[in-house]
Amino acid sequence: MEYKVEINGLTVNAVYREKTVNTVFMPLISRLEAMQREKQRRILVMLAAPPAAGKSTLCQFLSTLGPLTVLGMDGFHRRQEDLLAHTTVRDGKTVSLVEIKGAPETFDLEKLENAVRRVAAGDEIGWPVYNRLLHNPVENAMKTEGSIIMLEGNYLLLDLPGWRELHRYADYTIRIDAEPSMLRQRLIDRKTASGMPVEKARHFVDFSDLPNARLCLERSLPADLTLHLCEDDDYAVL
Repeated sequence: MEYKVEINGLTVNAVYREKTVNTVFMPLISRLEAMQREKQRRILVMLAAPPAAGKSTLCQFLSTLGPLTVLGMDGFHRRQEDLLAHTTVRDGKTVSLVEIKGAPETFDLEKLENAVRRVAAGDEIGWPVYNRLLHNPVENAMKTEGSIIMLEGNYLLLDLPGWRELHRYADYTIRIDAEPSMLRQRLIDRKTASGMPVEKARHFVDFSDLPNARLCLERSLPADLTLHLCEDDDYAVL
């Protein structure tokens, strides 16, 4: 099944096997709908995955199969000017935060947790959306409406101080695993699609994005459902 969607300012094409849709995705939607009916309140689903694992596209596709409102944590990136003005230590060297953009420390965790808490409580609030072409979040780009909210992001299940508290707000959790080598090429392709030269894209991916991906793969908490990204860009249940 072919699916095209705009994610963070870029057009993404995906293909999901009919078997996967019928045996994995549709039963998941049915499970979430039954959970919401049983609880008789809004439920919050968290989907965590490394960068370039297709999580944003998958969530948008799932929203075409059932009554899901999809939110992303990328809108909680610190602003580009803030990242340029601050530094951190990576591999023994002092670097600008913008050089490792996408790492946990480049997100506003306090702002994210406050927003997640309110969404889990059923509040309708403005939600920021990250635009890759602008390199900044767009505040209040959408509203948190709906009885089933699916929140996707890299670090929603991260087992590190501060981050590990996020999953307590979730009614159901999903994570995606993938091979690092496959993610590397997908990350490079994504950077070049946004206009970055190939050599610069490779350097950024190897210095920043790939370590972030490995962190997600190695330090995420267990989930209610784990999917594996296959070579054909489809998913299998682990």
